[in-house]
Amino acid sequence: MQVYLYAKSGHAIGLEATKRCATIANALKEFEPVLCTSDFRAGAFAKDLLGVKKYVNIDVVRNLYNIMEKRDILIYDTDETNEFMQNDMKEFCTLLYSVQNDISKIVVDETIYKKVENPSIEKLMFFGDDDYNNLFLENIKEAQNLDMDLLMGHYFFLGNEKIFKNYFNNVIDEEEYVETIQNTKYLLTASLQTALESISCGNKAVLFKREDKTYDEELIKELNIPCINSKNFKTIVKDFEKIIEDYPEIKNFKNAYLEDITNKIKVEIDEYKKLVGN
Repeated sequence: MQVYLYAKSGHAIGLEATKRCATIANALKEFEPVLCTSDFRAGAFAKDLLGVKKYVNIDVVRNLYNIMEKRDILIYDTDETNEFMQNDMKEFCTLLYSVQNDISKIVVDETIYKKVENPSIEKLMFFGDDDYNNLFLENIKEAQNLDMDLLMGHYFFLGNEKIFKNYFNNVIDEEEYVETIQNTKYLLTASLQTALESISCGNKAVLFKREDKTYDEELIKELNIPCINSKNFKTIVKDFEKIIEDYPEIKNFKNAYLEDITNKIKVEIDEYKKLVGN
């Protein structure tokens, strides 16, 4: 009986689901789980930066049946499934969990994203891991000479870094993602997952909303995360400066509680071992 996690990911999607599933994989490391991502680079990112031990590339969620066996355990973070697929997966798996529906809206690895005394970066922008349509590249040109650093996205196009250096104090490589989020006092980001990781570190995150993404408005409101809705980068940066002058209190930040799932998986695996005589 094997534990699998599936995260929808890729150059036009980003790594938010990968980051959540990597968090869960690390919490379940005693079971040697396998992280399945839609893109091989996403799995490599999770191994190199987030501590995941095993990963494989699975193009789409329905291809999981090519590697899984009946009675395996699956935790998935994707919008690819419909009611028919979910019922089929329930029949196939011993345990089945949807990250968004069955676990939590906040899934952050607190062993990684913990408070750092005296963060070394005052202000930073992180658009996201993906920019398939070059929205950021086109919009940033109108802002000019921003007094902050930039953290590159994992899937940004090669060569864009040279352009960004004309607009930011410092351009930080995507391989320094974890250390950068830990060490940034004021973060301006379009990624809700990254904002949550920043808040977990005790830092102050401001969310600006991308026109090509959807957001959990209920969660944002519940936590009281400050948001900027403008698409104009001059306005976004100006609003960001105003917000961090009097940053609001973050409320109701309750990270995922994974012990119950860990215990259920342990029970099922122990029972299976007895059944097969291991």
